[in-house]
Amino acid sequence: MLLLASSSPRRSELLKKAGYEFTVVPANVNETFLRGTPPMQIVEQLSARKAQAVAKQHPEDTILAADTLVVFKGRILGKPKDAEAAKAMLKILSANVHQVYTGYTIISGKKFLCGHECTSVEFYALSPAEIDTYIKTEEPFDKAGAYGIQGRGALFVKRINGDYCNIVGLPIAKIHRILTGLKQKDE
Repeated sequence: MLLLASSSPRRSELLKKAGYEFTVVPANVNETFLRGTPPMQIVEQLSARKAQAVAKQHPEDTILAADTLVVFKGRILGKPKDAEAAKAMLKILSANVHQVYTGYTIISGKKFLCGHECTSVEFYALSPAEIDTYIKTEEPFDKAGAYGIQGRGALFVKRINGDYCNIVGLPIAKIHRILTGLKQKDE
């Protein structure tokens, strides 16, 4: 059985659309990391912590965990704590290119696979009115970088370079290939 070690509705939606049957088993882990750790290591470490926590409780199952960060010039932009933080993040992203990193970990039996995907996103210049209107939707508040590309945040995106689904929270094509490879080896 596939277990998703994440309560993210966006990750669940991506897995469902890809045809997977799974159970959500959120992992409550410490999400701190050492200052100065590169983003790709942070997302891999956090996804590994989540997967390992769930695997301890469900050793017979296949565990998938992920963690996503938005990074601008080395600065990590997490989920905004309030409207002012969201406004500040969106001003930073306006007319600039940033990166979205998603780390993933899959544990299946004795197999432990960990990696990450990085997608670059360029925003159009955003007016103060656009930012204020977007914040009023409350969409930014549960998303790293204060925007959801799968929602109204899509209106800000000039171009992307890489996997779109990675920005949503899970590089599903890559994950599918890994899970398919594991299944074929077990048969």
